[in-house]
Amino acid sequence: MTAIAITEPGGPLVLKPERRDVPVPGEGEILIRVRAAGVNRPDVLQRKGAYPPPPGASDLPGLEVSGEVAAVGPGAVRWRVGDAVCALTPGGGYAQYAKVHESNALPVPFGFTMTEAAALPETFFTVWHNVFERGGLKKGETFLVHGGSSGIGTTAIQLADAFGAYVMTTAGSDEKCAECLRLGADRAINYRTEDFVAAVREATGGRGADLILDMVGGDYVARNYEAAAVDGRIVQIATQRGAVASADFSRLMVKRLTHTGSTLRPRTVEFKGAVAAALEAKVWPLLAERRVAPVMDMIFPLKEAWRAHERMEEGEHIGKIVLDVA
Repeated sequence: MTAIAITEPGGPLVLKPERRDVPVPGEGEILIRVRAAGVNRPDVLQRKGAYPPPPGASDLPGLEVSGEVAAVGPGAVRWRVGDAVCALTPGGGYAQYAKVHESNALPVPFGFTMTEAAALPETFFTVWHNVFERGGLKKGETFLVHGGSSGIGTTAIQLADAFGAYVMTTAGSDEKCAECLRLGADRAINYRTEDFVAAVREATGGRGADLILDMVGGDYVARNYEAAAVDGRIVQIATQRGAVASADFSRLMVKRLTHTGSTLRPRTVEFKGAVAAALEAKVWPLLAERRVAPVMDMIFPLKEAWRAHERMEEGEHIGKIVLDVA
């Protein structure tokens, strides 16, 4: 099969097509004939040598795919050959075939193209767990997500709005803010021209946000403490501005804040299967009705994965970047 390998740590051009053996599904696994693969920030970090795959995972990048089931391993009972699925993978998505545990796959939602379906798993698994399970977002609460025009951000806006939250977000241009408002945000803050702390306080009558989803880190940590409401929660899922920060922890104590975080890739198959089951029960019906849908930015051929990474690193994309593998 054709796959995209990271030939050495470096820039986008280190992504090269090469021939690999087709994976063989093991106990409880399925083999997917990949039709499309999502591109995510962790892929970029892995390419740079900063995010190695967990033990036992493929060395190929790619954390989400869509396609048809090509083979079923021993003990796998849910899927049949030919079923259309999308799946969260621990790696190996940038290839014509990928294997995953059957519990980490979900049906392609009704009416979705394969490229749309490939844009679902990584962001929806991440948002569902961190916003609704770890973050505990409830109807009527105020929610702030940074990076609203990213794949994570566009997903978080739509889901938080669908489940009845008041949604605020930050983005880096007026165009991106307009898209966030179209998706359901109640307030979009251009962080290049506005102070998000002041904007959140103004929008909430001085109260602050009940939940903040942050992928920025760095100087945003202390500012999140100021933007959060008393008894607020902050969930850290990335640190694009740096993993080391200076913050006044007296603010955390006085406001009784909870600052937590998580990463998805190293979690167990069982954990990911539980998230998949929750998504299928609570979110997949919204997708089938098109009340929620991935925002598609650009689609590149598999062999031009380097262009997709360039697009992501430019920072101008809105929504998801996907590779067409068909």
